Amino acid sequence: MAMAAGTEPLIRPLRPDERVVWEPLWQGYLAFYETELSAATTDATWKRVHDPAEPMFALGAFLGGQLVGIVHYLFHRSGWSISDSCYLQDLFVVPAARGHGIGRALIEVVAERARAAGSERLYWHTHETNRTAQALYDKVATLSGFIQYRKAL
Repeated sequence: MAMAAGTEPLIRPLRPDERVVWEPLWQGYLAFYETELSAATTDATWKRVHDPAEPMFALGAFLGGQLVGIVHYLFHRSGWSISDSCYLQDLFVVPAARGHGIGRALIEVVAERARAAGSERLYWHTHETNRTAQALYDKVATLSGFIQYRKAL
């Protein structure tokens, strides 16, 4: 995907009627991390990002009217701060649009929204093998040094 110089993506919340364009990117994200989720989980995720009672949101990056990137983020309490933290949970840019600032732009819009919500911290995780993403993340954030452990329940 060739981008004209100075072309900026339009970043906005995804509408409930845009699932048909969101889902291929969501599935691309899951495939990148070599994982699969049930249809019920995908349905629940889509519903949550559109439910005003949920602290979870989805933004899309559009170029020429085409969705080329998505980000999901959520707000949660923390024992380390009075304000909610913002967790950038999922970030995906279609391969043809990578390297053109789409990921950075999505992160910056989430950061703006987190600041506007009163958050003092925006954070995210990536896999230790995702060196391409880490090259961007090293420019826009500080590596915390924490290692994540999981226990399936």
